[in-house]
Amino acid sequence: MDQLSPQLATQRAVEAVWRIEAAKLIAGLTRMTRDVGLAEELASDALVVALQQWPASGIPTNPGAWLMQTAKRRAIDQFRRKKVMAEKAMPELTHEAELREQEAPDYDERLDDDVKDNVLSLIFTACHPILSADARAALTLRLVGGLTTAEIGRAYLVPEPTIQQRIVRAKKTLADAHVPFEVPRGDDRLERLGSVLEVLYLIFNEGYTATAGSDWLRVELCDEALRVGRILAQLAPDEPEVHGLVALMEIQASRSGARTARDGTPILLLDQDRSKWNQILIRRGLAGLDTALKLDGGRGPYTLQAAIAACHARARRADETDWNRIAALYDELSIVTPSPIVELNRAVAHTMAHGPEAGLRLLEPIMDIPQLRNYHLLPSVRGDFLARLGRHDEARAEFARAAEMTQNERERELLLRRAAGRA
Repeated sequence: MDQLSPQLATQRAVEAVWRIEAAKLIAGLTRMTRDVGLAEELASDALVVALQQWPASGIPTNPGAWLMQTAKRRAIDQFRRKKVMAEKAMPELTHEAELREQEAPDYDERLDDDVKDNVLSLIFTACHPILSADARAALTLRLVGGLTTAEIGRAYLVPEPTIQQRIVRAKKTLADAHVPFEVPRGDDRLERLGSVLEVLYLIFNEGYTATAGSDWLRVELCDEALRVGRILAQLAPDEPEVHGLVALMEIQASRSGARTARDGTPILLLDQDRSKWNQILIRRGLAGLDTALKLDGGRGPYTLQAAIAACHARARRADETDWNRIAALYDELSIVTPSPIVELNRAVAHTMAHGPEAGLRLLEPIMDIPQLRNYHLLPSVRGDFLARLGRHDEARAEFARAAEMTQNERERELLLRRAAGRA
């Protein structure tokens, strides 16, 4: 295998650092500037400088601190040139010297609220009710999840230009309204909680199964969503869906070590070595699910999904999975949160519980839904059902169609192997 050139190796290292540090960097800069759009620009400028300098100077010992200091210096230069310090809502930083004196970034700087976490403040700011629900999700996934507009579009099954417009308008709306950078209290917090949970769920899912790129897993996204979720559970201990979402993420994250082979090839759930599942995370997830169920009069979508994940976690072997219960839980979920994706997963559960004919019947109503027209998992799932019925030619055609749709290289390789009858 050819070795990477030093320049390319450094570039990839810079990109890896960016994926880990970007959310904290943008959050810290938003706290300073009170403008999420400007913060993202400054962070991007710092990344450009890193790409220019690090190949020659080497990667710093604390690359996150280096990026923050570079972004701060550019902020100072920009404020000096344009004399917009007051207009850009930096009332607490009235002198350039105050910025100059700040050392390496302290991501737990003094806050105006009861939570010392800039990323959580960024999420709540981006989920302000002044924005539409779609705009909140798109902006938060962009700023915190680091997803591209194309990835967000695939997550929501909408065109990329639509996502781009939502993000641009959302940044302008927040800036024009001078929305405070904070974790709100009381009723204001509860009002935004649903949106915050939604974006955490999407960020985790993007980490758990990346929609694009060469990696099946993006562990840093899963870790960040789980970390923030745990903070939320402390902030809102009486909210069952917070505990339900955290429980779901804990249980799903427990499988990370078993989901890929050494070469990065995906290993599907039923083929995983369950001895590699993280039992500490499973116990935490089951405890969180128990808390959610005790709090909840009804059962919300995250709690129901956590209950489904718990069925897998409790099965010591794949053939011990209680598929009848999982199918019943998906039936309930389809009533609580009806969506084409839920119906797709419900069809899988019914196939495992009652046979592939049952799954195919459930797929029929969603086969022509426009949202799923380019969604690769629909033909992939249908291909699996057909293969179980021995209709192998039809199955291979579906796997090939799914391979053409997916943007994830690892997933494409898996689907092409199935299309060729090798998996």
